[in-house]
Amino acid sequence: MSKLCALVVGHKKKTPGAVNVNKNITEFDFNEDLALRIEKKVEKSQVQRIYRRTYKQLPEDINELNSDFTISLHCNAFDTNVSGTEVLYYHRSEKGKKMAEILLTYLVDHLKLAKRGIKPKTSEDRGGYLLRYSKAPCVIAEPFFIDNDDDLARVLEDIDGLAGTYAKAIDQISEEGI
Repeated sequence: MSKLCALVVGHKKKTPGAVNVNKNITEFDFNEDLALRIEKKVEKSQVQRIYRRTYKQLPEDINELNSDFTISLHCNAFDTNVSGTEVLYYHRSEKGKKMAEILLTYLVDHLKLAKRGIKPKTSEDRGGYLLRYSKAPCVIAEPFFIDNDDDLARVLEDIDGLAGTYAKAIDQISEEGI
């Protein structure tokens, strides 16, 4: 029986998250396109895309889906110079930690950006509310810094490959029964 992955498209059209001003690409638009590509590449799992109504309602919407695990698609941003890949998980979730390790390995192997690691978060940390209140294990993927032109260029040169990388990680997470 294949597992169900809730694939969250981070942010919303009206509040699109981080932006690369030079390429005029928002975090939401990038991740919506990426999610559609991921869905087509997953082979051993089921994927259900989730859009945020409000941040407070997001864990409830995910919980209603009764998914086996959740991956929330995001992009980092800071000062246009920072680079790298990291994955966030709830600090008390061993399954979330294992998912973060799997996903980070796939993302770093594909993107070849600096490995910033897996980051444990509490419910008070940014992103922590989603990680804490989603019943199924949940991670937040931050594969690159969208405001860094070099990071963005690397991702855009093979966005389909990035989608395939996520799909492989989702299939492995599903196969391992996380």
